[in-house]
Amino acid sequence: MVKRQIHETDLLIIGGGTAGCFAAISARRASPDIRVLILEKAHIDRSGCLAGGMNAINAYINPGETVDSFVDYVRFDSMGILREDLVRTQAELFSEVVRELEQMGLPIVKGENGQYSPRGRWNIKIHGESLKSILARKVIESGVTVLNRVVVTNLMLQDGAVTGAMGFGVRDGEFYIAKAKKTIVATGGASGLYRPNNEGAARHKMWYSPFNTGAGYAIGIRAGAEMTSFEHRFIALRTKETLAPTGTLALGFGAPQVNAVGEEFMKLRWSEWGGEGAPTPIRLAAPMKEIEEGRGPCFMDTRHLSADRVKKLKEAYLDMYPNTVLYWASADIDPGRDPIEICGTEPYVVGGHCQAGYWVDAGRRTTLPNLFAAGDVAGGAPYKFVSGCFAEGKIAALTAISEIRSEQSSMADLDLAQVNEEETRVFSYLENASGEYSPEELEERMQKVMDEYAGGIRTAYKMNEAGLAMADNYLQRISSDLPRMKARDLHELMNAHEVVDRIDVSLVLVSHLRARKESRWPGFQSRTDFPETDPLNWSVFVNSVRDLRTGELKIILRPLDGGESVRNGHLEDKEVFHHGNSH
Repeated sequence: MVKRQIHETDLLIIGGGTAGCFAAISARRASPDIRVLILEKAHIDRSGCLAGGMNAINAYINPGETVDSFVDYVRFDSMGILREDLVRTQAELFSEVVRELEQMGLPIVKGENGQYSPRGRWNIKIHGESLKSILARKVIESGVTVLNRVVVTNLMLQDGAVTGAMGFGVRDGEFYIAKAKKTIVATGGASGLYRPNNEGAARHKMWYSPFNTGAGYAIGIRAGAEMTSFEHRFIALRTKETLAPTGTLALGFGAPQVNAVGEEFMKLRWSEWGGEGAPTPIRLAAPMKEIEEGRGPCFMDTRHLSADRVKKLKEAYLDMYPNTVLYWASADIDPGRDPIEICGTEPYVVGGHCQAGYWVDAGRRTTLPNLFAAGDVAGGAPYKFVSGCFAEGKIAALTAISEIRSEQSSMADLDLAQVNEEETRVFSYLENASGEYSPEELEERMQKVMDEYAGGIRTAYKMNEAGLAMADNYLQRISSDLPRMKARDLHELMNAHEVVDRIDVSLVLVSHLRARKESRWPGFQSRTDFPETDPLNWSVFVNSVRDLRTGELKIILRPLDGGESVRNGHLEDKEVFHHGNSH
């Protein structure tokens, strides 16, 4: 019999990464008597996207810029689709949360005038190799209870409201039940949906954290929360082999993109988009087109750098991607002599660089009572990066704390039938001795489908209705095979639930890609059957809700102001993609 642990808390935070840690710190600072509990799949000291560190805060209002100019830039970079209220409320907190980080011990680079040292319009330089450890230490100092190595598998619901979450311990095999008055989801985005750049033992060498598997999205999808903008995928333009950020080269060291014959093609062929300053999707689409038309491979041209600047470049990468410097040494690459080859990654679903995630209001409330979302799992606010995740964590925490205080809410009774059902489901893969499939086998099937039919690397990120329909069909088949998956130990049990979550996310992603009948973000979302942008008909959000009774996914169009009305009602009425809830 599985041993159970039952925990009660005022505020439950699922995910101890960037947004989750800052939410916990902010909650305890605002209300020291509030009980705060973090459930973390790994260990908060080095978990999530900040595990390897950072060399810059990528969203900051530098001197000469304003919140208004930042919102204008994000609108340009997201090509017209954004929730301005969300972008504005996070931007208003950038300076505040960065100051708080500095007070926690984050080393921020400063100029001779004592001001933060800018990198481009919206970045400031930091020495952030230990940024996550600094946050984790502050979480513990704040009196937050942290349960590491706990995989959250589903939310608890009572009359449609969230009353906590359930999961299991990866190390102890126990079933965890966390009852809470309010819950914040802060689990990051989703990687591993598509076949990655590297295969075999190197398949987890990717841009985004391979351990962010879409769990936060999936538990919300299964609970009936409204989701937005999954079709606004993110595909990173990165250095080949090590997949290090090219922004360090472009913004920090002035390296332009060049093709195999040395042309600065962004200036030559994409000047109407702003050249090197084009929106992020265009900066990916452009080198892909160069390669397609026979002028590849493409590079970041660093050959203008002096020996001293090359040294500083290496130091910058040591703060977040040290393997890049090691690779250059082993391959005899000198950035002052050799341009750095670049490539696109596989697509990701992430609400920090793009805007896929929960549909939230300005207080980061989701459409489910008592549930909030922050960071990469929250939708509608692209270009948030690290500081935006901190800001959203703080906003969600303060909103939740305010509601706890004002409502004087009591803890909901435990629904034993719901708990028993989830416990049975969670451990079913471990007890499935006759199971035919390993988690790895089903994951590879899913990634192959997504790569070949839903706009992966194999098709140069392009897609059409016929391929997406096939992707949906194949994903349904894989979903129907999930009950026949087996796990040999607790680690494989975690992998099994990661596959379940990724398939749920992939089904929603494919439905959103099918629904948007235009190419809004070339490179990120390129439809060969609808190759043009259609601002007249598609300047809207594509949202979705899974029907808890039937398992069907309902697609909804919402206006850019975040309002409740559905444009003409035509898509809500006519386009419903049927996704069976087979698991």
